Amino acid sequence: MNRKILGLAGLLAVGLTAGLTVAMTSAPAAAQTATPLPAVSDLLAERVLGDPKAPVTIYDYSSMTCPHCADFHANVLPKIKEAYIDTGKVKLVFRDFPFDQAALRASMLAHCAPVERYFPLTDVLFKSQAQWSRASDPAKALAQYGKLAGMSQEIIDACFASQPLADGILNSRMVGQNQYKVEATPTFILNDGKDRVEGAQSFEVFAKAIDKLLK
Repeated sequence: MNRKILGLAGLLAVGLTAGLTVAMTSAPAAAQTATPLPAVSDLLAERVLGDPKAPVTIYDYSSMTCPHCADFHANVLPKIKEAYIDTGKVKLVFRDFPFDQAALRASMLAHCAPVERYFPLTDVLFKSQAQWSRASDPAKALAQYGKLAGMSQEIIDACFASQPLADGILNSRMVGQNQYKVEATPTFILNDGKDRVEGAQSFEVFAKAIDKLLK
């Protein structure tokens, strides 16, 4: 089944947000005091796949540890990219919706990568989800993928230590929940709510929704 959320009250009750916040304090103290990272506003800037002027926008609300999200990125998104994104009809904006600490760290790592490597790294993280998400130390496992994307250990440590970055990603999750009533991942919001696709759906389902908006 799809990954579902409990709502703000439920999240606070189980301490998820608190747990994610506290987890950031375990990073090296040196990374907390002197960071080699770009400004947080740059790290949190939306990553867009496709022509920014495309007539259809898809907001992809996904958790990096969600199996259905990984399936979409591996099997459905390539078809959407070929038919609609590469042809200038659609742009996809990835919006983080982490459910757990491992997902949050994976999202942070992707945002700390060079902008041109954001989507390639996200793709790799989804394809290797079963490996790093089930590792005894997910952060250590994720760091290896960060290095493959050209990030130094210093940048990775600073990335995982950045509370403003973590807060920004968690805030994006809350915006999705409050503004678009996202209750499960993956959830796809088309053209600011004119249509939506929820859960593990086929390319044909997306094509039908997209074609309706292109008319």
